[in-house]
Amino acid sequence: MALHEHSHRRPGFHLPTRRGHRTATTSESVVSASTGTYSLRAYAFASLRLLTGFAFLWAFLDKTFGFGYATPSGKGWIDGGSPTVGFLSGVAAGPMESTFHSWAGGTWADWLFMAGLLGVGLALVGGFALRLAAVAGTAMMALMWIAEWPPAKHLSDGSPSMSTNPFVDYHLIYAVVLIALAVASAGDTWGAGRLWAKLPFVRHNSWLR
Repeated sequence: MALHEHSHRRPGFHLPTRRGHRTATTSESVVSASTGTYSLRAYAFASLRLLTGFAFLWAFLDKTFGFGYATPSGKGWIDGGSPTVGFLSGVAAGPMESTFHSWAGGTWADWLFMAGLLGVGLALVGGFALRLAAVAGTAMMALMWIAEWPPAKHLSDGSPSMSTNPFVDYHLIYAVVLIALAVASAGDTWGAGRLWAKLPFVRHNSWLR
């Protein structure tokens, strides 16, 4: 009797099929979720890249043409104004205060600063050479952080510095963002990152990516 009932139960016929279907469905769901998460991350980094690139490009354009925001109208670079004299001559704290004062308004400083803004901005918006942009941009942000010198509680004249944080300011945040964008290959989405990486001279010099 037991053998008869066992033979009609057909073990392994229905249940394994359902388990197999359930396993396949679960695997497909996991793959779909992973793909969706990857896409969202890629779009988030691409959006951050474009916004950061626009910030650099806007700074370049405003300092060049004097749109009346940070740079007054008629005092742009094309009008004979200096993109560095206002900021560097106003440095009032930190170990490089006198050095920055001597750099303020220098032709080499103006050209190097503006080339950095334009180069980093174009690289970020275009999505190419993000590693170079990260190196150049981080160097710029480090110098500007030293010029601001957040650790100082007082300026060289003894007045309060009004520093809101002794370490973290927007220059440091920009530097970390630039590095993160390069590490994440953020130019591959909504950018020319993949095409740039296929160029022969870039393939042979990975640091150019």
